Amino acid sequence: MAGVVALGLGMVLNSTALGADMETLKIEWPNPTIKGTPDSLPVGPTVEPLMTNDPALFMVPKGVVNVAKGKTVTASDKPFTGEFSFVTDGDREAQDESVLEIRKGVCWTAVDLGKEYSIAAIAVWNDHRYYQVYYDVIIQIADDAAFTKNLRTLYNNDLDNSSKQGIGTDKEYIETRWGKVVNAKGEKARYVRTFTKGGSLSAGNSRQEIEVYAVEK
Repeated sequence: MAGVVALGLGMVLNSTALGADMETLKIEWPNPTIKGTPDSLPVGPTVEPLMTNDPALFMVPKGVVNVAKGKTVTASDKPFTGEFSFVTDGDREAQDESVLEIRKGVCWTAVDLGKEYSIAAIAVWNDHRYYQVYYDVIIQIADDAAFTKNLRTLYNNDLDNSSKQGIGTDKEYIETRWGKVVNAKGEKARYVRTFTKGGSLSAGNSRQEIEVYAVEK
């Protein structure tokens, strides 16, 4: 099929939409936490096994960069530690000074990319200082800051709609240095938003970094 790139696992990406020259997404992973693996971790049919190796990443257009770096961040509440700027400063290391912390309950954090991009991938690190599961991880994109125009959900593991963004079908996962990387498949948007609703270690919410990969034009 002309203009189509096979990605494996049943996924097919239209290379015409993203550009014909493709390559595997490259991410420089942060260092692992020094806290060590706890004796017990959340398990079950709705939780992905703990990752122990670099994930196999997917194809993206050549020349993609993190277009979220340095961009404006807003959130559903004021931070009680850290700054909004931490979320797009390029630092996702497992250190206290790299983390934005926000109140308990449903929490969203949004990034204004400044203009519309054809988004190839989104990578999110909530808080990999500790091995833990964050609940109701949702990743969305939209054309407006209110997320009312052309809202699309790219990832959702809210299994009971407790965050009121719809019931998700994705699995929960344990926070590690690899975060969560989602294939956006060239969807066009200016705004990116992520949700959590506390985690297995704390009712509070944290964000270390949101990265958005696209070709800068």
